[in-house]
Amino acid sequence: MEIRRVGVVGLGTMGAGIAQVAVQAGAEVVGREVSEELGEQARSKIDHFMTRAVEKGRMEAEDKDAAMERLTTTTTLDAFADCDLVIEAIVEELEPKRELFSELSKVCRADAILATNTSALSVGSIAEAADRPERVIGMHFFNPAPLLPLVEIVQAPASSQEAVDAAYEWAERAGKQPVRCNDTPGFIVNRVLIPLLNDCVRVLDEAGVTPEDLDKAMTNGAGWPMGPCALVDLVGIDIHTHASEALHEALGEERMAPPERLLRMQGEGKLGRKSGEGFFTY
Repeated sequence: MEIRRVGVVGLGTMGAGIAQVAVQAGAEVVGREVSEELGEQARSKIDHFMTRAVEKGRMEAEDKDAAMERLTTTTTLDAFADCDLVIEAIVEELEPKRELFSELSKVCRADAILATNTSALSVGSIAEAADRPERVIGMHFFNPAPLLPLVEIVQAPASSQEAVDAAYEWAERAGKQPVRCNDTPGFIVNRVLIPLLNDCVRVLDEAGVTPEDLDKAMTNGAGWPMGPCALVDLVGIDIHTHASEALHEALGEERMAPPERLLRMQGEGKLGRKSGEGFFTY
């Protein structure tokens, strides 16, 4: 199937980024938020980032204007009735996602692909709530979605090959670098990266290392483009901790459990860049 109209549910940081990817790829996009005010905020954010792309010479002004004309926002799910692909980017909790997919099943066309952007939850568990689980897949974008090329295309046990292939091909047309994987805890990147980042955080206390020196060691000694402390600050302490807890619950491996230092920082509201302080001050 050809994907021409894309819906995005939830226009927070990830959802707005995904909507931007879709409009820049030429799709008609409808984004849903719980209030008109939040929808307008997301629209303004997308306009701001595309304006910066124009200023930096990465985008033509007329292309930016045309992309913004293809973007509409709504507060209802009915607007997704004629979408070819709907991507969910709401709160990272299983029950709200299951409730949403149950509702989407009643609104969307029978052949529409319903995708979750979850980073750690089971796509299969979400799909079970849908009337047509064979149309449900995972499409895990990485933050910031307009800049990072990777998209994990996740095939749950009931996902049809046709739905997976169509999503993969659309991601390629949108300029992304998609990879296929089965519905396993953490998929590819988080399954590898989260325990590794947890080990890095534990080294801070066990080896008496400062965040500055740890990042210096990993960028200069291991070739990382960004140090682990800076990366966790960028992702968000709370986001990393939530994903870490989900992996630990699913796999039971101690390395997956969030280190005490991260739990303490989260309790103190030190969430990284978005709160102005994490391992570093912003």
